[in-house]
Amino acid sequence: MTGELQGDHVLIADEAEASQIYNRGYYGSPVSGGGLRLTLLEALYLAEGDRLQLTSRGKPVSHERLLRTANVAYPNFVISYVVYRDLRQRGYVVKESREPLDFMVYPRGGGPKKTPSLFWVAAISERAVFDMEALIHQLRKVSSLRKKLLLAVVDEESDLTYYGVKEAFPKGRWQRAGRTGGFEAFLTEDRATVVDEQQAQALYEEGFYGKMVGRRLQLSLIETVYLMKGGLLAVRNAKSGRSLSLESVLRKARRVQPDFDLRLRTYENLRGRGIVVKTGFKYGSHFRAYEGDPEKHHAKYLIHAYPAGFKGMWPEISRAVRLAHGVKKEILFGEAGEDITYLKLQRIRP
Repeated sequence: MTGELQGDHVLIADEAEASQIYNRGYYGSPVSGGGLRLTLLEALYLAEGDRLQLTSRGKPVSHERLLRTANVAYPNFVISYVVYRDLRQRGYVVKESREPLDFMVYPRGGGPKKTPSLFWVAAISERAVFDMEALIHQLRKVSSLRKKLLLAVVDEESDLTYYGVKEAFPKGRWQRAGRTGGFEAFLTEDRATVVDEQQAQALYEEGFYGKMVGRRLQLSLIETVYLMKGGLLAVRNAKSGRSLSLESVLRKARRVQPDFDLRLRTYENLRGRGIVVKTGFKYGSHFRAYEGDPEKHHAKYLIHAYPAGFKGMWPEISRAVRLAHGVKKEILFGEAGEDITYLKLQRIRP
């Protein structure tokens, strides 16, 4: 088939050819008079498959010229084309959408005016900034339209990794027993120890706090502050034996761990959701989280805590998702804005 390159699009004027190519893959947009208007992505894909020959004012258009034209027309053409081509080769009907994302993807056998779209897709370079606030905004906009958000990340070798994104609402079965205090711990540099055996066992059973080391209970700084704020724990200096205020323990915690307040806020939020929270250090995350008794269940989540407006790089996100998948857990990225929003990213094969 022959198409005429006209600026930022290609026009197939022949009515029969236009109808044939539209009906066989929903390429382009029908125009009055029976023709078909193709985007440059569609035109390049069809030309690569030897299904379309391009002309301009009666002269053949080279592949090189088409590529130059497309690079001028699209802000990130190469990334967009890699994603478009891959989805088409997987058998999906793909239509471009400038707002809010790059593509609308229809299920196999479906298409515009025939079936609802299946995914809304963002085409992203591995070198792009991972902007959590922007991603939350995109997700909520897509979700309000009852669509699924798919992130297509293109690496430097033009290989693709697809991530499904959802807003998560983790919930567990743990509930506070209602105790009002009576526990005492001794603070060293970066942890506190409950020395009394009965207290140690009782506090552990209260909410699976800390870790029993022999007959003593060792608490992390986050657990120590959380229990102090709840009125359950009194803390003394391990060397002098003097009582320590909540503020003095907080000051020490902030010196030891600069992002302590961020982690504490996430810890408190998760505990408030009935989640039992433990350190995620061995998995390269801030927390691992259980829906119930950690001695009876595996951790369901790995959780990273980020400040509001967090921006990072995609390789670190990819690493976290891959590791969580490898240990059969869900990775949640928590952004501490006015409230804490949790995003779940999962590698998928569309």
